[in-house]
Amino acid sequence: MSLAEFANLNPGRRRGSTSKTTSFRENLKAFKNLPKFFKLIWETNKTFTLINIILRLISSGLPLAMLYVGKIIMDIVVGLYKTSNLQHWYDAPELWKWVLVEFGLVIFSDLLRRAITLMDALLGDLFNNETSVRLMEQAARLDLPQFEDSVFYDKLERARRQTTTRVVLLSLMLSQAQGIITIFFLSAGLIFFNPWLILLLIVSVIPAFLSETYFNRSKYSLSLNWTPERRELDYLRFVGASDETAKEVKIFGLSDFLTKRFKKLAYEYYYANRRISVRRAIWGGVFNMLGSIGYYFAYGLIVFQTVQGILTIGTLTFLAGSFNRLRDLTQKILSDFSTIAQQALYLKDLFDFFEIQPLILSPQAPRPLPEQIQQGFVFENVSFKYPNTNKWAVKNISFTLKAGEKLALVGENGAGKTTLIKLLTRLYDPTEGRILLDGYDLTEYDLTALRQLIGVIFQDYVKFQLNVSENIAIGKIDEKEEASKIVHAAEQSLADKVIEKLPDGYEQMLGRRFANGVELSGGEWQKVALGRAYMRDAQLIVLDEPTSALDARAEFEVFQRFAELTRGKSAVLISHRFSTVRMADRIMVLKQGQQVEIGSHEELLDNDGYYAELFNLQAKGYR
Repeated sequence: MSLAEFANLNPGRRRGSTSKTTSFRENLKAFKNLPKFFKLIWETNKTFTLINIILRLISSGLPLAMLYVGKIIMDIVVGLYKTSNLQHWYDAPELWKWVLVEFGLVIFSDLLRRAITLMDALLGDLFNNETSVRLMEQAARLDLPQFEDSVFYDKLERARRQTTTRVVLLSLMLSQAQGIITIFFLSAGLIFFNPWLILLLIVSVIPAFLSETYFNRSKYSLSLNWTPERRELDYLRFVGASDETAKEVKIFGLSDFLTKRFKKLAYEYYYANRRISVRRAIWGGVFNMLGSIGYYFAYGLIVFQTVQGILTIGTLTFLAGSFNRLRDLTQKILSDFSTIAQQALYLKDLFDFFEIQPLILSPQAPRPLPEQIQQGFVFENVSFKYPNTNKWAVKNISFTLKAGEKLALVGENGAGKTTLIKLLTRLYDPTEGRILLDGYDLTEYDLTALRQLIGVIFQDYVKFQLNVSENIAIGKIDEKEEASKIVHAAEQSLADKVIEKLPDGYEQMLGRRFANGVELSGGEWQKVALGRAYMRDAQLIVLDEPTSALDARAEFEVFQRFAELTRGKSAVLISHRFSTVRMADRIMVLKQGQQVEIGSHEELLDNDGYYAELFNLQAKGYR
């Protein structure tokens, strides 16, 4: 697609959800978020916040003091000029005294400004760190179904952006308070000499304020409505330039497809944003011109009164400087007011995310978990639908996983095998039916304790960009400093043979994202991931396709050790390899989310049913 074709795109047209705009009333409501924001700042670092406030209070009075000292200097200079009595510089001690005072105020003002900037930066960094930590902690509290919902993910994306961009609001709010106090001081001086100047000032800046408020609302609405598209842009940017996708992009020649798709969406957003920006620039120029007209009208009035002898030259300088400062400050404060309202709307995204509650919770008074599983897990007519779907992932599943039993799950892709594991670990709760542990519903147990009872390695395990030791310790992260346990887990999973070849051994960084990182093969990564299950030392061990990337010899060795490790423990295996599943005590066969057979390998072959059909199909490949 050419740039000319992009130019014909309708800038107001959006893909996805219906456009939503924010009203002035919503802007005002957004100010309710500011007390919570201030509370967050205060909790971040009370000392830095208090110092910042004190410094700004002192700084707010300096502009009036400097203008007034300038007035005194000007009047002294005019007086000396009229009398022409000055022969040497030391003949005017009063003049130099006030010049030194002004010099001292300038130096003091600069030091205050630098101290305030330093406090803003330090407090901003701490605030960024604290809100990022809170966001990560909140995300950890929430449930897997919520992460798989696109509306929730939009909220998460907007909240994530706020942790890094709302630091600006911190400085803006404190500057706003400082500016208001300065205006109070400057206004007192203007009212003393000519109160009409204040009215003229207000009239001249209101149009610009209304303009800024309107366009800030428009910018927020654009940002809000384009959240899904911005996420897609980030994704396309990642896919088009990432070591994780480089092979497929090159092999399948996807670069042109991805760049055109990114370009099309990026230009749609560009034109929508340009439309607002151009109108904002035009109207901003018009209203700022009105403000300038108001200022020079006031300036002309002051000059005329000075010529008439009503005001001194020093007073002219003071009033002109005060009015100019007031105009700029008032315009900035009113403009910042609308910006703060806009920023407060963004804050709503952050606080809304913090207020989201998990759906899967521990009971108020949880039942203690058994120190040793006695009866096992029982599925009673369990059915489940994933959120926002009408299709049953599993339907009417009933079986018992006995204490110490090894159960294998077999079925084609999409049969519901991994879904059963997610239900067993309470990543989801059943839509219908219930799951029992030693006779009691899983919902009666503490959620964290229940998950610690189970060690799971999913087929799509995460390749963490951490060192080897940490990658294995993830299985029981509280014991990340227990080197002997980590080494033992690596030996059990055969990862120790991989680690011996690495330059830094257990301290070797894995992945290419960071310096000196080493990328492992699929089979090597799988051995490291299996180490996490052995690190867990759980009562129930679940392996979802644990050997899919291993060669035949490595697979045989892994399962020999796995049989030793799970002696006296319960285990669930998911695999497409029948050489693997036949080691299980029983095999449950799933088809389209339903249980069709269950029994030992020999029993299922004798039944000559669906399992036997799948087994014989795979066996043909070895004949």
